[in-house]
Amino acid sequence: MMIYIRLLQESFSFAVSALRNNKLRTLLSLLGVTIGIFSIIAVLTAVDSLDKKIKKDLSSLDKNTIYLTNVSFGPTKVPKWKREQFPKVTFDEFEYLKKSLNNLDAMCFQLFTRNENMQFEGKTVSSVSIGPTTFELSDIQKLEFEKGRFFNEAESNSGSPVIVLGYQIAENLFDDLEPIGKKVRLYGQRFTVIGVMKKKGSGVFDDNQDTSVYIPVNFLRRMYGDNNEMITPAILIKPVDGVDIESFKEELTQKLRNYRGLKQNEIDNFFINVLSGLTEMLDGIISMMNKVGIGIAFFSFLVGGFGIANIMFVSVKERTNLIGIQKSLGAKNKFILFQFLFEAIVLCFIGGLVGITLVWLLSIALTRVLDFEFVLSIGNILWGFGLSISVGLISGIIPAYIASRLDPVEAIRSGM
Repeated sequence: MMIYIRLLQESFSFAVSALRNNKLRTLLSLLGVTIGIFSIIAVLTAVDSLDKKIKKDLSSLDKNTIYLTNVSFGPTKVPKWKREQFPKVTFDEFEYLKKSLNNLDAMCFQLFTRNENMQFEGKTVSSVSIGPTTFELSDIQKLEFEKGRFFNEAESNSGSPVIVLGYQIAENLFDDLEPIGKKVRLYGQRFTVIGVMKKKGSGVFDDNQDTSVYIPVNFLRRMYGDNNEMITPAILIKPVDGVDIESFKEELTQKLRNYRGLKQNEIDNFFINVLSGLTEMLDGIISMMNKVGIGIAFFSFLVGGFGIANIMFVSVKERTNLIGIQKSLGAKNKFILFQFLFEAIVLCFIGGLVGITLVWLLSIALTRVLDFEFVLSIGNILWGFGLSISVGLISGIIPAYIASRLDPVEAIRSGM
């Protein structure tokens, strides 16, 4: 056992010495491996970070949460001209379904509308995302508060001029002032601040709770009515835990069809968008991005591997005379094989280390510049080093084997 350990140590020393003696060639060889590892690990890191961000943004909602709207969140066979004729869901339908649906945990009515400006005394915040909704939203989403509370049932039903602010909106308007109880101006009306959300950051779907506010939906309905083109309504539905989601969807479909008076031969003029379906679609997109990215990066990695193999063949050619002398002094084939194989592995390992370091530095820089967290995971680091060593083995095995099989007499003679 000690003989093999000594053999490995001496082979490793010869390999490191050879790399030191040919610094320029070593540097040029490193570039191919470094670029290859950088490309693959950068792609994996970007996709993993995107996947992590999506899951974090969707974690506040149950996977069985349903968005009932006249718009499909995914691909659909219904032609565009027909979808454009679908009626919007209404508040009356929301109230009907809320009373009639079985296995219902929570349901809210929400409007999607354009951004507005908001004022407090002399300060103005522009492009504020407005979220008119009913009070049940707090039962569906995991809303976290820095201060205050969400509006209650009475405030929601009456359309009271109360408002819940996102963290950044409150910070921009009030600085160090206490926001709770203050009056802000929106839609030309005064709203009383009753709550401030915790800081969350931008979402992957370009939504940002920090720059959003929530108001009772009935306030906006009273102001604009239910048939305004600027408003897109949606009904958010959360079934009870453990319910058969397909059976729940069938009941929901049948009740809404009956309410709308649809005939048996008519198609559904609404879409039931289940969040789990959206996450599955996103998982498929992420998986495809991974495959495409790795496929593109593989070619640059392949070039690096060929570069290492080429350098190793040159190294064997240059040191043929030395190989002959080593073998004539008693060096075994294993020693020569490990000597060149370790040289290729060490070369690729260093290239992989540099490539991973560059990805790490780039992820830190992009995280600071962009409002998006890039994370280089331990798994991707291990992948990088594993691929580096694999390339070293594959690229170096043939040159190392050729070197180990050289005849000592012929090898010495070729160097004269």
